[in-house]
Amino acid sequence: MGETLFIRLGSQAESRIHWLIKTNGQEDIIASGELPNAGELTQLTEKSTTRDVVVFVPASDIAIKRLKVPGSSQRATRAAAPYMLEEMLAQDVEEMCFAFSETKQDDQGHNCFVAALERKQLDTWLQWLAEAEIFSKVLIPDALALPVEPNISSAVMLGEQVLIRLGEWQVMSFEANAWPVVANYFQGLSEDSQVINAYSALSEVPADLTIEYLPEDLPLAILANNHSRKFNLLQGEFQVKEKRSADTVNWLWVAGIACLALVLNFGLKGAELYSLSSQQAVIETEIIEKYKTVFPETKRVRISTVRSQLRQKLAEVGDSDDVAGFLALLVKLEPALASVPEIKPQTLKFDGKRQEVRMQTIAKDYQYFEKLKVAFEKAGLAVNLGAQNNQGDQISGSFSITDTSSKGRS
Repeated sequence: MGETLFIRLGSQAESRIHWLIKTNGQEDIIASGELPNAGELTQLTEKSTTRDVVVFVPASDIAIKRLKVPGSSQRATRAAAPYMLEEMLAQDVEEMCFAFSETKQDDQGHNCFVAALERKQLDTWLQWLAEAEIFSKVLIPDALALPVEPNISSAVMLGEQVLIRLGEWQVMSFEANAWPVVANYFQGLSEDSQVINAYSALSEVPADLTIEYLPEDLPLAILANNHSRKFNLLQGEFQVKEKRSADTVNWLWVAGIACLALVLNFGLKGAELYSLSSQQAVIETEIIEKYKTVFPETKRVRISTVRSQLRQKLAEVGDSDDVAGFLALLVKLEPALASVPEIKPQTLKFDGKRQEVRMQTIAKDYQYFEKLKVAFEKAGLAVNLGAQNNQGDQISGSFSITDTSSKGRS
């Protein structure tokens, strides 16, 4: 059973950051704490390497709106939504980014559910995480992670802010000292809507407002136990590709890992053989340069974390028990592929049980598929060439490849 690290970022770099670790599917908290500012996120780097990471961001920085948008298709309504919001937003539409919920039309006829935020703010949050080498595929507005029930609002105080969720796509987020003003808003609602489930103490409550105080818990634990990953701010150009699917692993990326593994292997062995500090420094510099070449998106590289980061990236290719066999097979594949440059690999999938690589490729002529098959067989590989399909000016074909020598040893 895996674990998840939950992080709630602040609006500004100097804002406090809350974090919590819990076991998936359970409510027990393993660890929790606070960081004084975004510069201290590196304290969570090691905690994030072996866990899923879910990041909450302040709903106060996000316009969460329900719209009635004319249009017969989802694509049309989403294209029109930003311009319908233009008068409600302080910034130009071009300076904003928009994330849409898959929520269907509600009882009031709203058919478009959108979260709009300043592109600069989203870039800032992502930069903090990148500089701390924390990888997350999910950013969720904090108030949207509160429990939701028909005709009942939920509220919690997180840091200096009060978060309220009034409905599936209705939230409020404000500074705690503004609560007396906001409380008057609830007095204007229908009687059935004047019930609030509060997970924190709320001061100056109007007499006609019903507050049901529930057992207090860590505010971040409330979000962690009730969040849904159905909505994610990281959409469109900000969407993070699934890193754990072998079907989508690009050939050049995989080859880069194989080369980097070899460089690290020789480099680390060299460091052990040559103990002089000057020689070790040269090797460490080379390792860092190679790492940045293969993973250019990495901002900072420290020699002390290279091995753990590589171990994580190798685990993303497949199960840990399969990695050694996978890389050994890649070493034999690479020369054969290089000998037939007309064949372009598109995807690779490694079956650890069969010790088999399945590769989808494209070329401009049928002859190159047979030529590559011969090259693989000369390298001591067993090859099954699948059907080739004509796709306009290109031809696609698949290969199933196993290492006959490794089967003989097993």
